[in-house]
Amino acid sequence: MLKRKLDKAGLIALSFLFIAATPNTRIKSSQITRNDHVARHAAHAFDSNGLCVCLPELSEEKMLTAPRIELNRQASVFTKSYLKENGFFLEKVKTKSDRIFTIIDTIFTRYELPLELKYLAVIESKLNPVAQSKVGATGLWQFMASSGRTFGLKVSGSVDERKNSYKSTVAAAKCLVYLNNIFDDWLLTLAAYNSGPGKVLSAIKKSGSRNFWVLQSYLPLETRNHVKRFISTHYFFEGHGSLVTMTKAETKAHINAVADFVSKQEELLKTDSSVVETESAPLL
Repeated sequence: MLKRKLDKAGLIALSFLFIAATPNTRIKSSQITRNDHVARHAAHAFDSNGLCVCLPELSEEKMLTAPRIELNRQASVFTKSYLKENGFFLEKVKTKSDRIFTIIDTIFTRYELPLELKYLAVIESKLNPVAQSKVGATGLWQFMASSGRTFGLKVSGSVDERKNSYKSTVAAAKCLVYLNNIFDDWLLTLAAYNSGPGKVLSAIKKSGSRNFWVLQSYLPLETRNHVKRFISTHYFFEGHGSLVTMTKAETKAHINAVADFVSKQEELLKTDSSVVETESAPLL
């Protein structure tokens, strides 16, 4: 089960890095841990001004030296091209996104999923609850009839809950939790959402790797581009990446870099504080 609570995850929020916390939660830097499960537990992560909460004494200059979530170089060219070609369309979607995103945020919070996964609905249906593809995929999350039923939706001649924004989002949440329990990696989870877990497992076996950027050539072109479209759309809406735009290995490396940075800055702050106290001590 995915977790969002930092007291269990032990992940700190930092400026230009990420926040993994419920709203209005203040985090102490002593909560950092190098737990291998951190990437799985840190559900909601994004660049923000969290550093001023965790290390308020740190100067703006030093904040700028903090590790950042970088766009994978293999996705960079695709993202630039995609945003150039689709920026106008994405702006139009953004203007009508508030109501749908509110529904998704509420449900994804309940299922302890990263809220940034809501951008999957943008590339699936353009946030159109009644969208229908040529092959019969329907609704906000583009479920086929069989997969919709698998995750609890009623699909019959008279009822099609795939077109119900709330119920279909609950089904999507269940599906994403199910897939991530298999892959424990958000990029692989997104790939499996598009092509099914079987093709992703096959790509892992053929490539000998669980790294999306390594195994992607063994996936269908549509699936490869599906993941990259998600990353591009995420960058459009957020302006940066998060845990759901990185592989598990990238996430672990980033979290370790954050831990090293915080540890180093805390030591510097303690040293500076000791110097100030010594200089201000009264002479006997």
